[in-house]
Order: sequence, then structure tokens, then C-alpha cells
Amino acid sequence: MGGRIAVVIALSTLFSYLHMFRTLRTEALSQLRQHVAERGQREQSIFLLAEDNHVVLKAALEEKIRAYQHEDVSARFDSLFALMPDGAIRNRPEVFDGTRMPCLFVPRGVPVDMDQRRRLLAAYDVLLQYGPAFHTRFADSFITLPEGSLVMFWPERPNWIHESDPNTSIITQDFFPGSLPENNPKRLTTWSPIYKEPVSQQAMSTVTTPLDMDGRHVASLSHDVMIDELMARTIRDHLPEAYNIVFRDDGKLIAHPELTEEGGASQPPEEQQAHLRSLIERVKSSPPDQDILQLPEFGEYLAATRLKGPGWYFVTVLPERAVSRPATQAARIILLLGVLSLLLELAIVSWVLRQQITRPLLAFTQATDRVAAGDFKVELDTTREDELGQLARAFRLMADQVQRREEELRQANDGLEQRVEERTRELREVHLQLVQTARRAGMAEIATNVLHNVGNVLNSVYTSAQVARERMTGMRLEHVSRITHMLEEHQSDLITFLTQDERGRHLMPFLKKLGQNLLDDRQEIVTLLEDVGRYTEHIGDIVKVQQNYARTPRMLEPVQMEELVEDAIRINSAGLVRHQVKVERQLACLPPLRTDKHKALMILVNLVSNAKYAMDSVPEDDRRLIVKMEQTTDNHVRLAIHDNGMGIEPEMLTRIFQYGFTTREEGHGFGLHSSALAAQELGGSLTVHSAGPGLGATFTLEMPYLPA
Repeated sequence: MGGRIAVVIALSTLFSYLHMFRTLRTEALSQLRQHVAERGQREQSIFLLAEDNHVVLKAALEEKIRAYQHEDVSARFDSLFALMPDGAIRNRPEVFDGTRMPCLFVPRGVPVDMDQRRRLLAAYDVLLQYGPAFHTRFADSFITLPEGSLVMFWPERPNWIHESDPNTSIITQDFFPGSLPENNPKRLTTWSPIYKEPVSQQAMSTVTTPLDMDGRHVASLSHDVMIDELMARTIRDHLPEAYNIVFRDDGKLIAHPELTEEGGASQPPEEQQAHLRSLIERVKSSPPDQDILQLPEFGEYLAATRLKGPGWYFVTVLPERAVSRPATQAARIILLLGVLSLLLELAIVSWVLRQQITRPLLAFTQATDRVAAGDFKVELDTTREDELGQLARAFRLMADQVQRREEELRQANDGLEQRVEERTRELREVHLQLVQTARRAGMAEIATNVLHNVGNVLNSVYTSAQVARERMTGMRLEHVSRITHMLEEHQSDLITFLTQDERGRHLMPFLKKLGQNLLDDRQEIVTLLEDVGRYTEHIGDIVKVQQNYARTPRMLEPVQMEELVEDAIRINSAGLVRHQVKVERQLACLPPLRTDKHKALMILVNLVSNAKYAMDSVPEDDRRLIVKMEQTTDNHVRLAIHDNGMGIEPEMLTRIFQYGFTTREEGHGFGLHSSALAAQELGGSLTVHSAGPGLGATFTLEMPYLPA
């Protein structure tokens, strides 16, 4: 018992672990997928906003440049900007407030003609108009001319214009070459790699959109997006036990919790290069619609999204141990509780066995020894209502009867044979009364069980009981009386009688043979009674099956078709055995389906019963019933019942399902009719095929497969 319970506990723990692991993995991957999707939307919003801003800036700048095309702007240009002593052109200090207006920077040695003045003033006016609005989300906004001059709105660094080196080349920085026509023939918005701005020393990436007018590159519009916040959020804001990384399309790291330095990523250690390389290659080679990836060699799950704009990859890495650890802990708790329950159960069983079984059996053993020694005054617990209590009462009654008979034997010196005959007659009368009583009770039981289709099985029970009665009646108990009388007559010279008398010498071998005959008769009676027990148990099974389907069924419920077929065969088992029909099963293992269990069972019972009667003309050794079940390609369940019986004539195949049509004298003609109607109500069909008389028939039930 302990071993079986331990196996159950181990299997329960294993199944619990697998179920919890699958559930936790599904939840974790769903959370991971949602987290990456939300983070992707969040992180790419600033990039999309920058591109949207450039659409507005581009249109406004082009309009402003066209408005200044034929205007002399020298006076206004000189009122705002001036050539500084270091050779660079900057805002005039007396009229410049960097917190509210854009700043201008023309490096030393860059000539400024009238066309460039118009474009610089147009850029100045556009940034003066839109710069404060864009500043709510972007640190700065600036416009660069291909000649190398720059107009910028950067309120946090109002003195940048005066702190910059006069020889600084704007057009050689990382952000600008991507807007040149030879590098960007499609004239798309581009994103620069991460770099440190030379004055502020802040890590940033610049989004730049070129502006062409009349086939000429006239300006480039830019925003600087500070990457420090993105890197900080990437490292800090993550799922429990997970971490985030960001890398470019060329595989270069932008943010990593362990490898990122200020302004970019450091060179990974040798032991992490293979891991990062596998991770990046796995993400870049995955299909766009596959958002959850797995690195089995490193025990990790990945969720990746590509940030619109710069095209960077945002990846969240979740170790598999984060999923398996809770399931393992729960399985350990289940196993611990199961072991404790097992120990407690074994302790209770041990105590119950000692109190309820061992001690009473020890008392019975001691009582048996006392009775064998001639002491009939035994004390047993007869107050119990279980089997041991019944055994105690029967033992006490037996001891009293043996004692009484012992006293009667000692007192009976004369007429022993007459008293034995009288006693035997009384026992026979009692036995006949018991037989009659049992027969009446059996008749009542038969009357009840006939309602549950068990009459045939009761015939076997009756036969076994009759044989047991005949064996009991034929037991040679009268020889015991004769031997006892013979021993009484020679009681005074018993040894001489047994050794020298002709009859006495044969007495011991006769007793041995008589005892063996009585033992053989008892064994045969026990075997017959065991048969009776098996038949009775079979009756109970049939009643249980029929009562299980006698209740009102639901319209649709999960049904295991293989079990339903077995139930139909069991309900007809008595008739199948009586007709000596051999059943061959060819049942495919199918998942449960939803159907009306009562109607389906009624159809199967009728088909099996009809097949049984159809084989009455077949020799008993050749009667075969084949039950085959399979799933069809059109999502139906096909169940065929084939017999090798009398077959069906072709002209009867069209009438066999009509109401009242039957080929048996005792038939009613509504079994197949009601079965065909029930099959239609189940959404299926019931068909029949027969090659002709004497060639058997096959009834096929098809039902739609509705998964439970």
C-alpha cells in the first residue's frame, strides 16, 4: 500500500510540475510578449515624433526660403549676427538670448553669400517659430547648410554658440553625411550612430532629414535624441529576473546591463561574445511575425521588437530558470506534503490493523487452542458489527454446539445410532427449509434482476448452486456414525481390535480415504461457490452499467467513444456468450467528443444485439463480430459493426430502416428505425451494406466529431 501511494505521489508531483511549468511558461511568455510590445511602442515614440516634426519643419523651411528668394536680407542678417574676433560668425551678444531664440554658427573660413544668408535667416525664423514647441520633447532642434553653417535652438545650452571652437566642422560629424545626395539617393530621414556631442559630451543620436529645392541640396533638418535616458530605462526598467538590451542593425550594442559604458557599449569579455553573437544572429534571422524566440543552448527566451525610426532592436532576455524555479518549488512542496501524508496514512493503517485485525485474530487463535484442548468456555468480542464480529458469534455458537454435543455423546450410551439418524433427519429438514427459503429469495431476486438484463447470468448461478447441493448431499457423512458405533463397541479392547480384528485393520485406511473424499467434496463445493461469487459480481457490473445509463442524459456531454463501445458490448455480453460469438475490436484511440451519450449507446446496443441474432445460422466456432472505430478525413467518427451472419438480400437494403420491418419472428421492427432516427438527431447517419445472403452485413454509424 505504501509503495502504491508513493507511486501515486510521485506521478502527481511530476504531472503537477509539468502542468505548472507549462502554465507558468505560457504566462511568462505572454507577459514577456506584452512587455516587449509595450516597451517598443514607448521607446520608438520619440523617434516617430522626430520624423513627424521634420515633415512640418521641412515644409515651413521650404516655404520660408522661397519667400526670401528675391529679398535683400543683409540688413536684418547683420542686425542679428556678426563676425567675431576668432573668425566665426555668431549671434550678436547684445541682442542674443539663447533661452528664447536660436543661435547661429558659421565656422571660420566659410564664405557667406546672399543665398546662404537667405537660407540661414529662413532657418532662424523657422526655429524661432517651432523650436520652443519641439523643445518639450527634444533637447535641441537645428538646421545645417551643406556649406558648413548651423542654426540651432538649444535653451539648456544657451552659451553653446560662444563655447564652440571656431574651426568646428559641422558637416564632418556623424549625423550629416547621411543626408548628402550621394549617400542618401532616396532622400529619406536617417539616424546617426550614437556619439558624444563635442561641447556637452552627452551621448546622443541625431535624426536628419534632407531638404532639396530645385534639384539642389539646400539644408538638413535635425533633432538630437539623448540616449542616456533610453539606456537607463533599458537597464533599469525590466521584468523580474530578466534584462533588456538594445543593439543596432549592424550588431553593435547600444545598451546592456553589464557591458554598456557612458556614450556607448564596451567590448564584451571573451566568455560573453559567443552568447551575444548567438542572441543577435537569432533575433536578426527570425521572421518578422515571430515575437518569441528561444536560445536552448543558453536556456533563455527572447522577445524582440524593432524600433521604428533608427531600426534598432529592443530585446528582453528571460532565463528559463525564472519559469522553472516556481514550478520546481511548488513540486517540492507537493512532494513533501505527499510524503508526510503517506507516513501519516501508514501510521494510521498500522494502528488500525493492530487494533482491529491483529488483536482479534490473536484472540481467535487462542480460543481455537482452548477449544482443541477441550475448554469450551471462550470469551470473544461478539459486539462488533463487522465480519470479525460475525465470525466471533459463529465461533461462539459453534463452541456451544460442540460442547452440547460432547455432553450428549458422553451421556448417550444406548441408542446412539437412532439419535444420530434423528439428528441427521432434523438437519436435512433444516437444510430443505434453508434451500426453500433461498429458492424463494432467489426467485424474488430474479424477478428484480430480470429488469436489468441479467437472467442469463442467473442460470449459471443456479446451475452452480444445484451442483454444490448435490455434492453436499452426496457427502458420506453416515460412515462417520458407523465408525463411531464400531469404536464404541470395542472401546474396552480398542488396540486389539485395530491391530488383530479383520475389520479393525481396515478401519484406519478407510478413515484416511474417507477424509480425503470429504476434502475433495469440500474443495469442489468451494470452487462452485467461487463461481457463484464471480457470476454475482458480473451481475453487479451489468446492473451498474445499465443503471448508469438509465438516468436522464444531457443533450451534449463529453463522451469517450471507446468506453461507450465497451459498455454496449458489456450490456450484450450475456447474449454474446450464450450465442458463442467472438468479438474482435479494432478501435482507434480518439479524444473525447461531445454528443448525446444515451442516444449513441442505444444505437450501439441495438446494432450489437441484431448482429448477435443474425449469426444464429452460422456454426458456433465461426461466429465473429468485428467492431471497428476510426476518424475520417472529413472530421467525422465512423463506427462499423460487421457480422458474418445470414446477410441481407439486396431488395431488403432499402426497407431495413422502415418502421415495422423485421426479419425475425420475435422482432418488433422498430429497433433499426429508432436507431436511424437517433443517428439523424446526432447530426450523423446510419447505413448498411451486405454483399448478399450468407455473406454477413456491416452497419456503419457516422457522427460529426465535435471536440469536447
